[in-house]
Amino acid sequence: MTSIALSAAVTTDPLCNILLNVDSYKASHPYQYPPETTHIYSYIESRGGKWDRAVFFGLQMFLKEYLIKPITQAMIDDAESFWQAHGEPFYREGWQHILDAHQGYLPVKICAVPEGSIIPTGNVMLSVINTDPKCFWLTSALETALLRAVWYPTTVATNSWQCKQVIAKYLDQTSDDVGQIAFKLHDFGARGVSSLESAAIGGVAHLVNFMGTDTVSGVLAARKYYGEEMAGFSIPAAEHSTMTSWGRDHEADAYRNMIRQFGGAGKLVAVVSDSYDLYHAVDHIWGEELRQEVIDSGATIVVRPDSGDPATVPVDCVIRLGEKFGYSTNAKGYRVLAPCVRVIQGDGINIDTIGAILKNLADQGWAADNIAFGMGGGLLQQLNRDTLKFAMKCSAAKVGGNWIDVYKDPVTDHGKLSKRGRLGLVLRDGVYQTVSEDEAGENTLLEPVFCNGKLLRDWTFAEIRARADKAE
Repeated sequence: MTSIALSAAVTTDPLCNILLNVDSYKASHPYQYPPETTHIYSYIESRGGKWDRAVFFGLQMFLKEYLIKPITQAMIDDAESFWQAHGEPFYREGWQHILDAHQGYLPVKICAVPEGSIIPTGNVMLSVINTDPKCFWLTSALETALLRAVWYPTTVATNSWQCKQVIAKYLDQTSDDVGQIAFKLHDFGARGVSSLESAAIGGVAHLVNFMGTDTVSGVLAARKYYGEEMAGFSIPAAEHSTMTSWGRDHEADAYRNMIRQFGGAGKLVAVVSDSYDLYHAVDHIWGEELRQEVIDSGATIVVRPDSGDPATVPVDCVIRLGEKFGYSTNAKGYRVLAPCVRVIQGDGINIDTIGAILKNLADQGWAADNIAFGMGGGLLQQLNRDTLKFAMKCSAAKVGGNWIDVYKDPVTDHGKLSKRGRLGLVLRDGVYQTVSEDEAGENTLLEPVFCNGKLLRDWTFAEIRARADKAE
């Protein structure tokens, strides 16, 4: 009966209700602060983890999707109905005050580093504080949604950026054309993430660093939230079903069809070639039976191995294609395949296998030009909040008219020591430092991005890409 009554009472989409975009225990927190509390100040940081730097990204999506919209009476009523059924108290008077006194716009101020900034871990990236003394509890109420809105896209963008540094290293070492890097890592992750929203958020985070993607929702997110009309690009590519449906005896016909359907001067066509015997396909079908047709097509056929040891199989393919199609030697002394053929490895790819493949290629005298990578789960899904040890913590509270420092320092894990006071971020002699807000003053790199329902910064994707690309 409870669930039926609750369902009947709901008049808004509960998954779009910011009052319910929380952990359950948040509902009881307004009653837990000291008497005379008027302000709560919190911050977000990466405390360390897999990498020592992070690409801050994604906050603007959350602000546009959730915080610039006012709450409504229906949202308050629905939240009260939910919390009563769920077993938690509901601070209705607080939310009603926001609706009545602020027309539903949340009275908080959020400051953050510009998106695309490369910030060493252990530094403040974002701060949030309530602007109405009656809404001191609101800062903490936003933690669940705000932290999630930052840690996931920032971690994906960082993962992608770190991969870019590995690729750039080998291009610098082995290639005459370092500008090709924008299309060296392709996003294959749409089907491997937990939801469409995750694909969109993670997909656009990858596009901060690269321009190749098959995650359509990421391109659409760049358009919707950052004003970038076309942030990523793709090419015609085969999957196993479109190749194996021809039957094993007609494998060459399947490949020939790809050339004839999508070939042409300057075109790129990717063809998965391991359905039966990858090396037979490379040596005899591509390298002999279809060799002249590949050359005459004017296209670049990108052979995709999709099984076996990712550190060695794609390298073998490059070498074998070189034997059949020839190669040139660039100014750095490394071999580059004839322009009509390349390789893309999309199986088992992560930052470690990218490095292993490129090292193996270089060790055998082949340039990084010869290969590109497609990353799926390793790019968008095989990470979590602990990858960069993200946390949002309260560091200051105003109680009885006085600011007090707030922190935690667990004796069982000093790695969870949190920062104290209101914070600023400064750059001194090329080094980022988190200092007090007063010490930072006007030099703080934390810029106001949101206040009382209004977006104060609207970063373009071009600006974000430029920041991420400028850092080394």
